[in-house]
Amino acid sequence: MKVRLTTLCDNTTGGTGLIAEWGLSILAEYRGAKVLLDAGMGDAVVKNADLMGIDLGGVDKIVLSHGHLDHTGGLTPLLQRMGKKIPVYAHPDVWDQKYSSSRQPWGGDTSYHFIGIQQRPETLESLGADFKYDRAPVWLNDYMVTTGEVPMVAPFESIEDNLCVKTEKGYVTDPFLDDQALIIKSERGLVVVLGCAHRGAINTILHAKTITGVDRVHAVVGGTHLLRAGEERINQTAAALRELGVEKLGVSHCTGLPAAAMLAREFGSDFFFNCAGTIVEF
Repeated sequence: MKVRLTTLCDNTTGGTGLIAEWGLSILAEYRGAKVLLDAGMGDAVVKNADLMGIDLGGVDKIVLSHGHLDHTGGLTPLLQRMGKKIPVYAHPDVWDQKYSSSRQPWGGDTSYHFIGIQQRPETLESLGADFKYDRAPVWLNDYMVTTGEVPMVAPFESIEDNLCVKTEKGYVTDPFLDDQALIIKSERGLVVVLGCAHRGAINTILHAKTITGVDRVHAVVGGTHLLRAGEERINQTAAALRELGVEKLGVSHCTGLPAAAMLAREFGSDFFFNCAGTIVEF
């Protein structure tokens, strides 16, 4: 039995007519289960699913990797298309008031831009979302589990300080406790599907091994959040991926082209660009 991953939303596309959108959404299928990780930013998921002949009504569950709009903004058209009640798994902090910050190079005040979930819970619930919150890993079935909160253990992985949460005391660095991934226990080993990996791709993989008790990592697919990483951090990530025994690597969204190119050089034929329209089976 093979794991099938279909990327419905990404910054780039690999097929004629498909829509590119800043965001991510990956449909994971295994042993009859259909779980959608994230919903992109707008209507790319729905439109690309139509072009690819995918029935979104057949999705069993939705998992949100974290509370940024580029992974949640597409929930409204997605739920409208599904037209049914569906469980949506997320960390309770997913509704935090999330912002990005920037400061002009010549000085001046720091500006903040809202990048959190724009819809209200009750609005999405009226469209069929049945939110299920948990800080711990959640087994969706016998073979699929969320990571829950990811421990920060890799010494070279850190959270960007320009991503913030607005609190009563002002803007503070977002700890991204809501950052999680989807793990699939396949016959060939673990398939780890990343949203953005704000708490680190390596940290996430290590946690996946701990949760499942499975040491072999067959594939890692999705966003690795190396977009702003320097060469040293990227090289350390590549080395750690090799040390962890990752056999296949497909990167998306927030990885960035420089990091993707370096990882492609490291993994050779075991690397692929995971853009919208990509269908892979493991």
